[in-house]
Amino acid sequence: MSFARDFVTRDGTRLSVDFGDDGRPVVFLHGLCGDAAQTQEAFPPECGFQRVTVEARGHGASEPGDLSKLSIATFASDIADFIEQELKAPAVIGGISMGAAISLRVAIKRPDLVQALIIARPAWLTAFAPENMAPNAEVGRLLGILAPDAAKQAFIAGEIGQRLAAEAPDNLASLLGFFSRQPIEVTAALLTTISNDGPGVTADEVAGLSIPTLVIGHEKDLIHPLSYARFLAERIGNARFAEITPKTSGRTQYVADFHAAMRNFLMEL
Repeated sequence: MSFARDFVTRDGTRLSVDFGDDGRPVVFLHGLCGDAAQTQEAFPPECGFQRVTVEARGHGASEPGDLSKLSIATFASDIADFIEQELKAPAVIGGISMGAAISLRVAIKRPDLVQALIIARPAWLTAFAPENMAPNAEVGRLLGILAPDAAKQAFIAGEIGQRLAAEAPDNLASLLGFFSRQPIEVTAALLTTISNDGPGVTADEVAGLSIPTLVIGHEKDLIHPLSYARFLAERIGNARFAEITPKTSGRTQYVADFHAAMRNFLMEL
């Protein structure tokens, strides 16, 4: 049974923190426009560790705060402050997609706070505005100029929507959900700003990591390329790589594989 409480950032923005079962805490972060429900599904139950999900600004029950401050760097700073104030450092930290980028930045910029790292379905390496994030950026652009229903239809009919329908239907399903995500102006700002952002780290800094690291990836995902997961697993010195079942091939097996990969990694720490 999970419970939530608030954490207030340095600039006064209220963030919601969702806690899972008791155990040693693992800060496990959601993806862009996701929330704690995403991490709750992916985190292995009854593994002796407690999932702690800080919902990023503008996500879940957290306030957006100043929209001009939305960035991976800001989200990472919030997480670093949370670990310093609320947990006993160093902590295990990780996340899915955007959550992976946030965690990677924290591990590099604040190594004193991180004992081990989990990078699941990475959507960024080191570059800003990677090409694979163009679908998210396009959704944000359309929401900024059209009513939600019209924006959705324009996206489905467009080149990106057609490609996703043919090659990555799970990506398309996730993106279509953003057209009804409220508040629309926050959703548009997040998709536009974060898709054009990056973790703000270098390849040399990534290669300099030596903490225990788990990297999870799968095929049939244009937004989270398997090649990104392999790249990070190869560059990080003490990393292991787990390729799991794609969601499009079976969500039940995807979740089971995700649980197994994380449980095996955590139990060895």
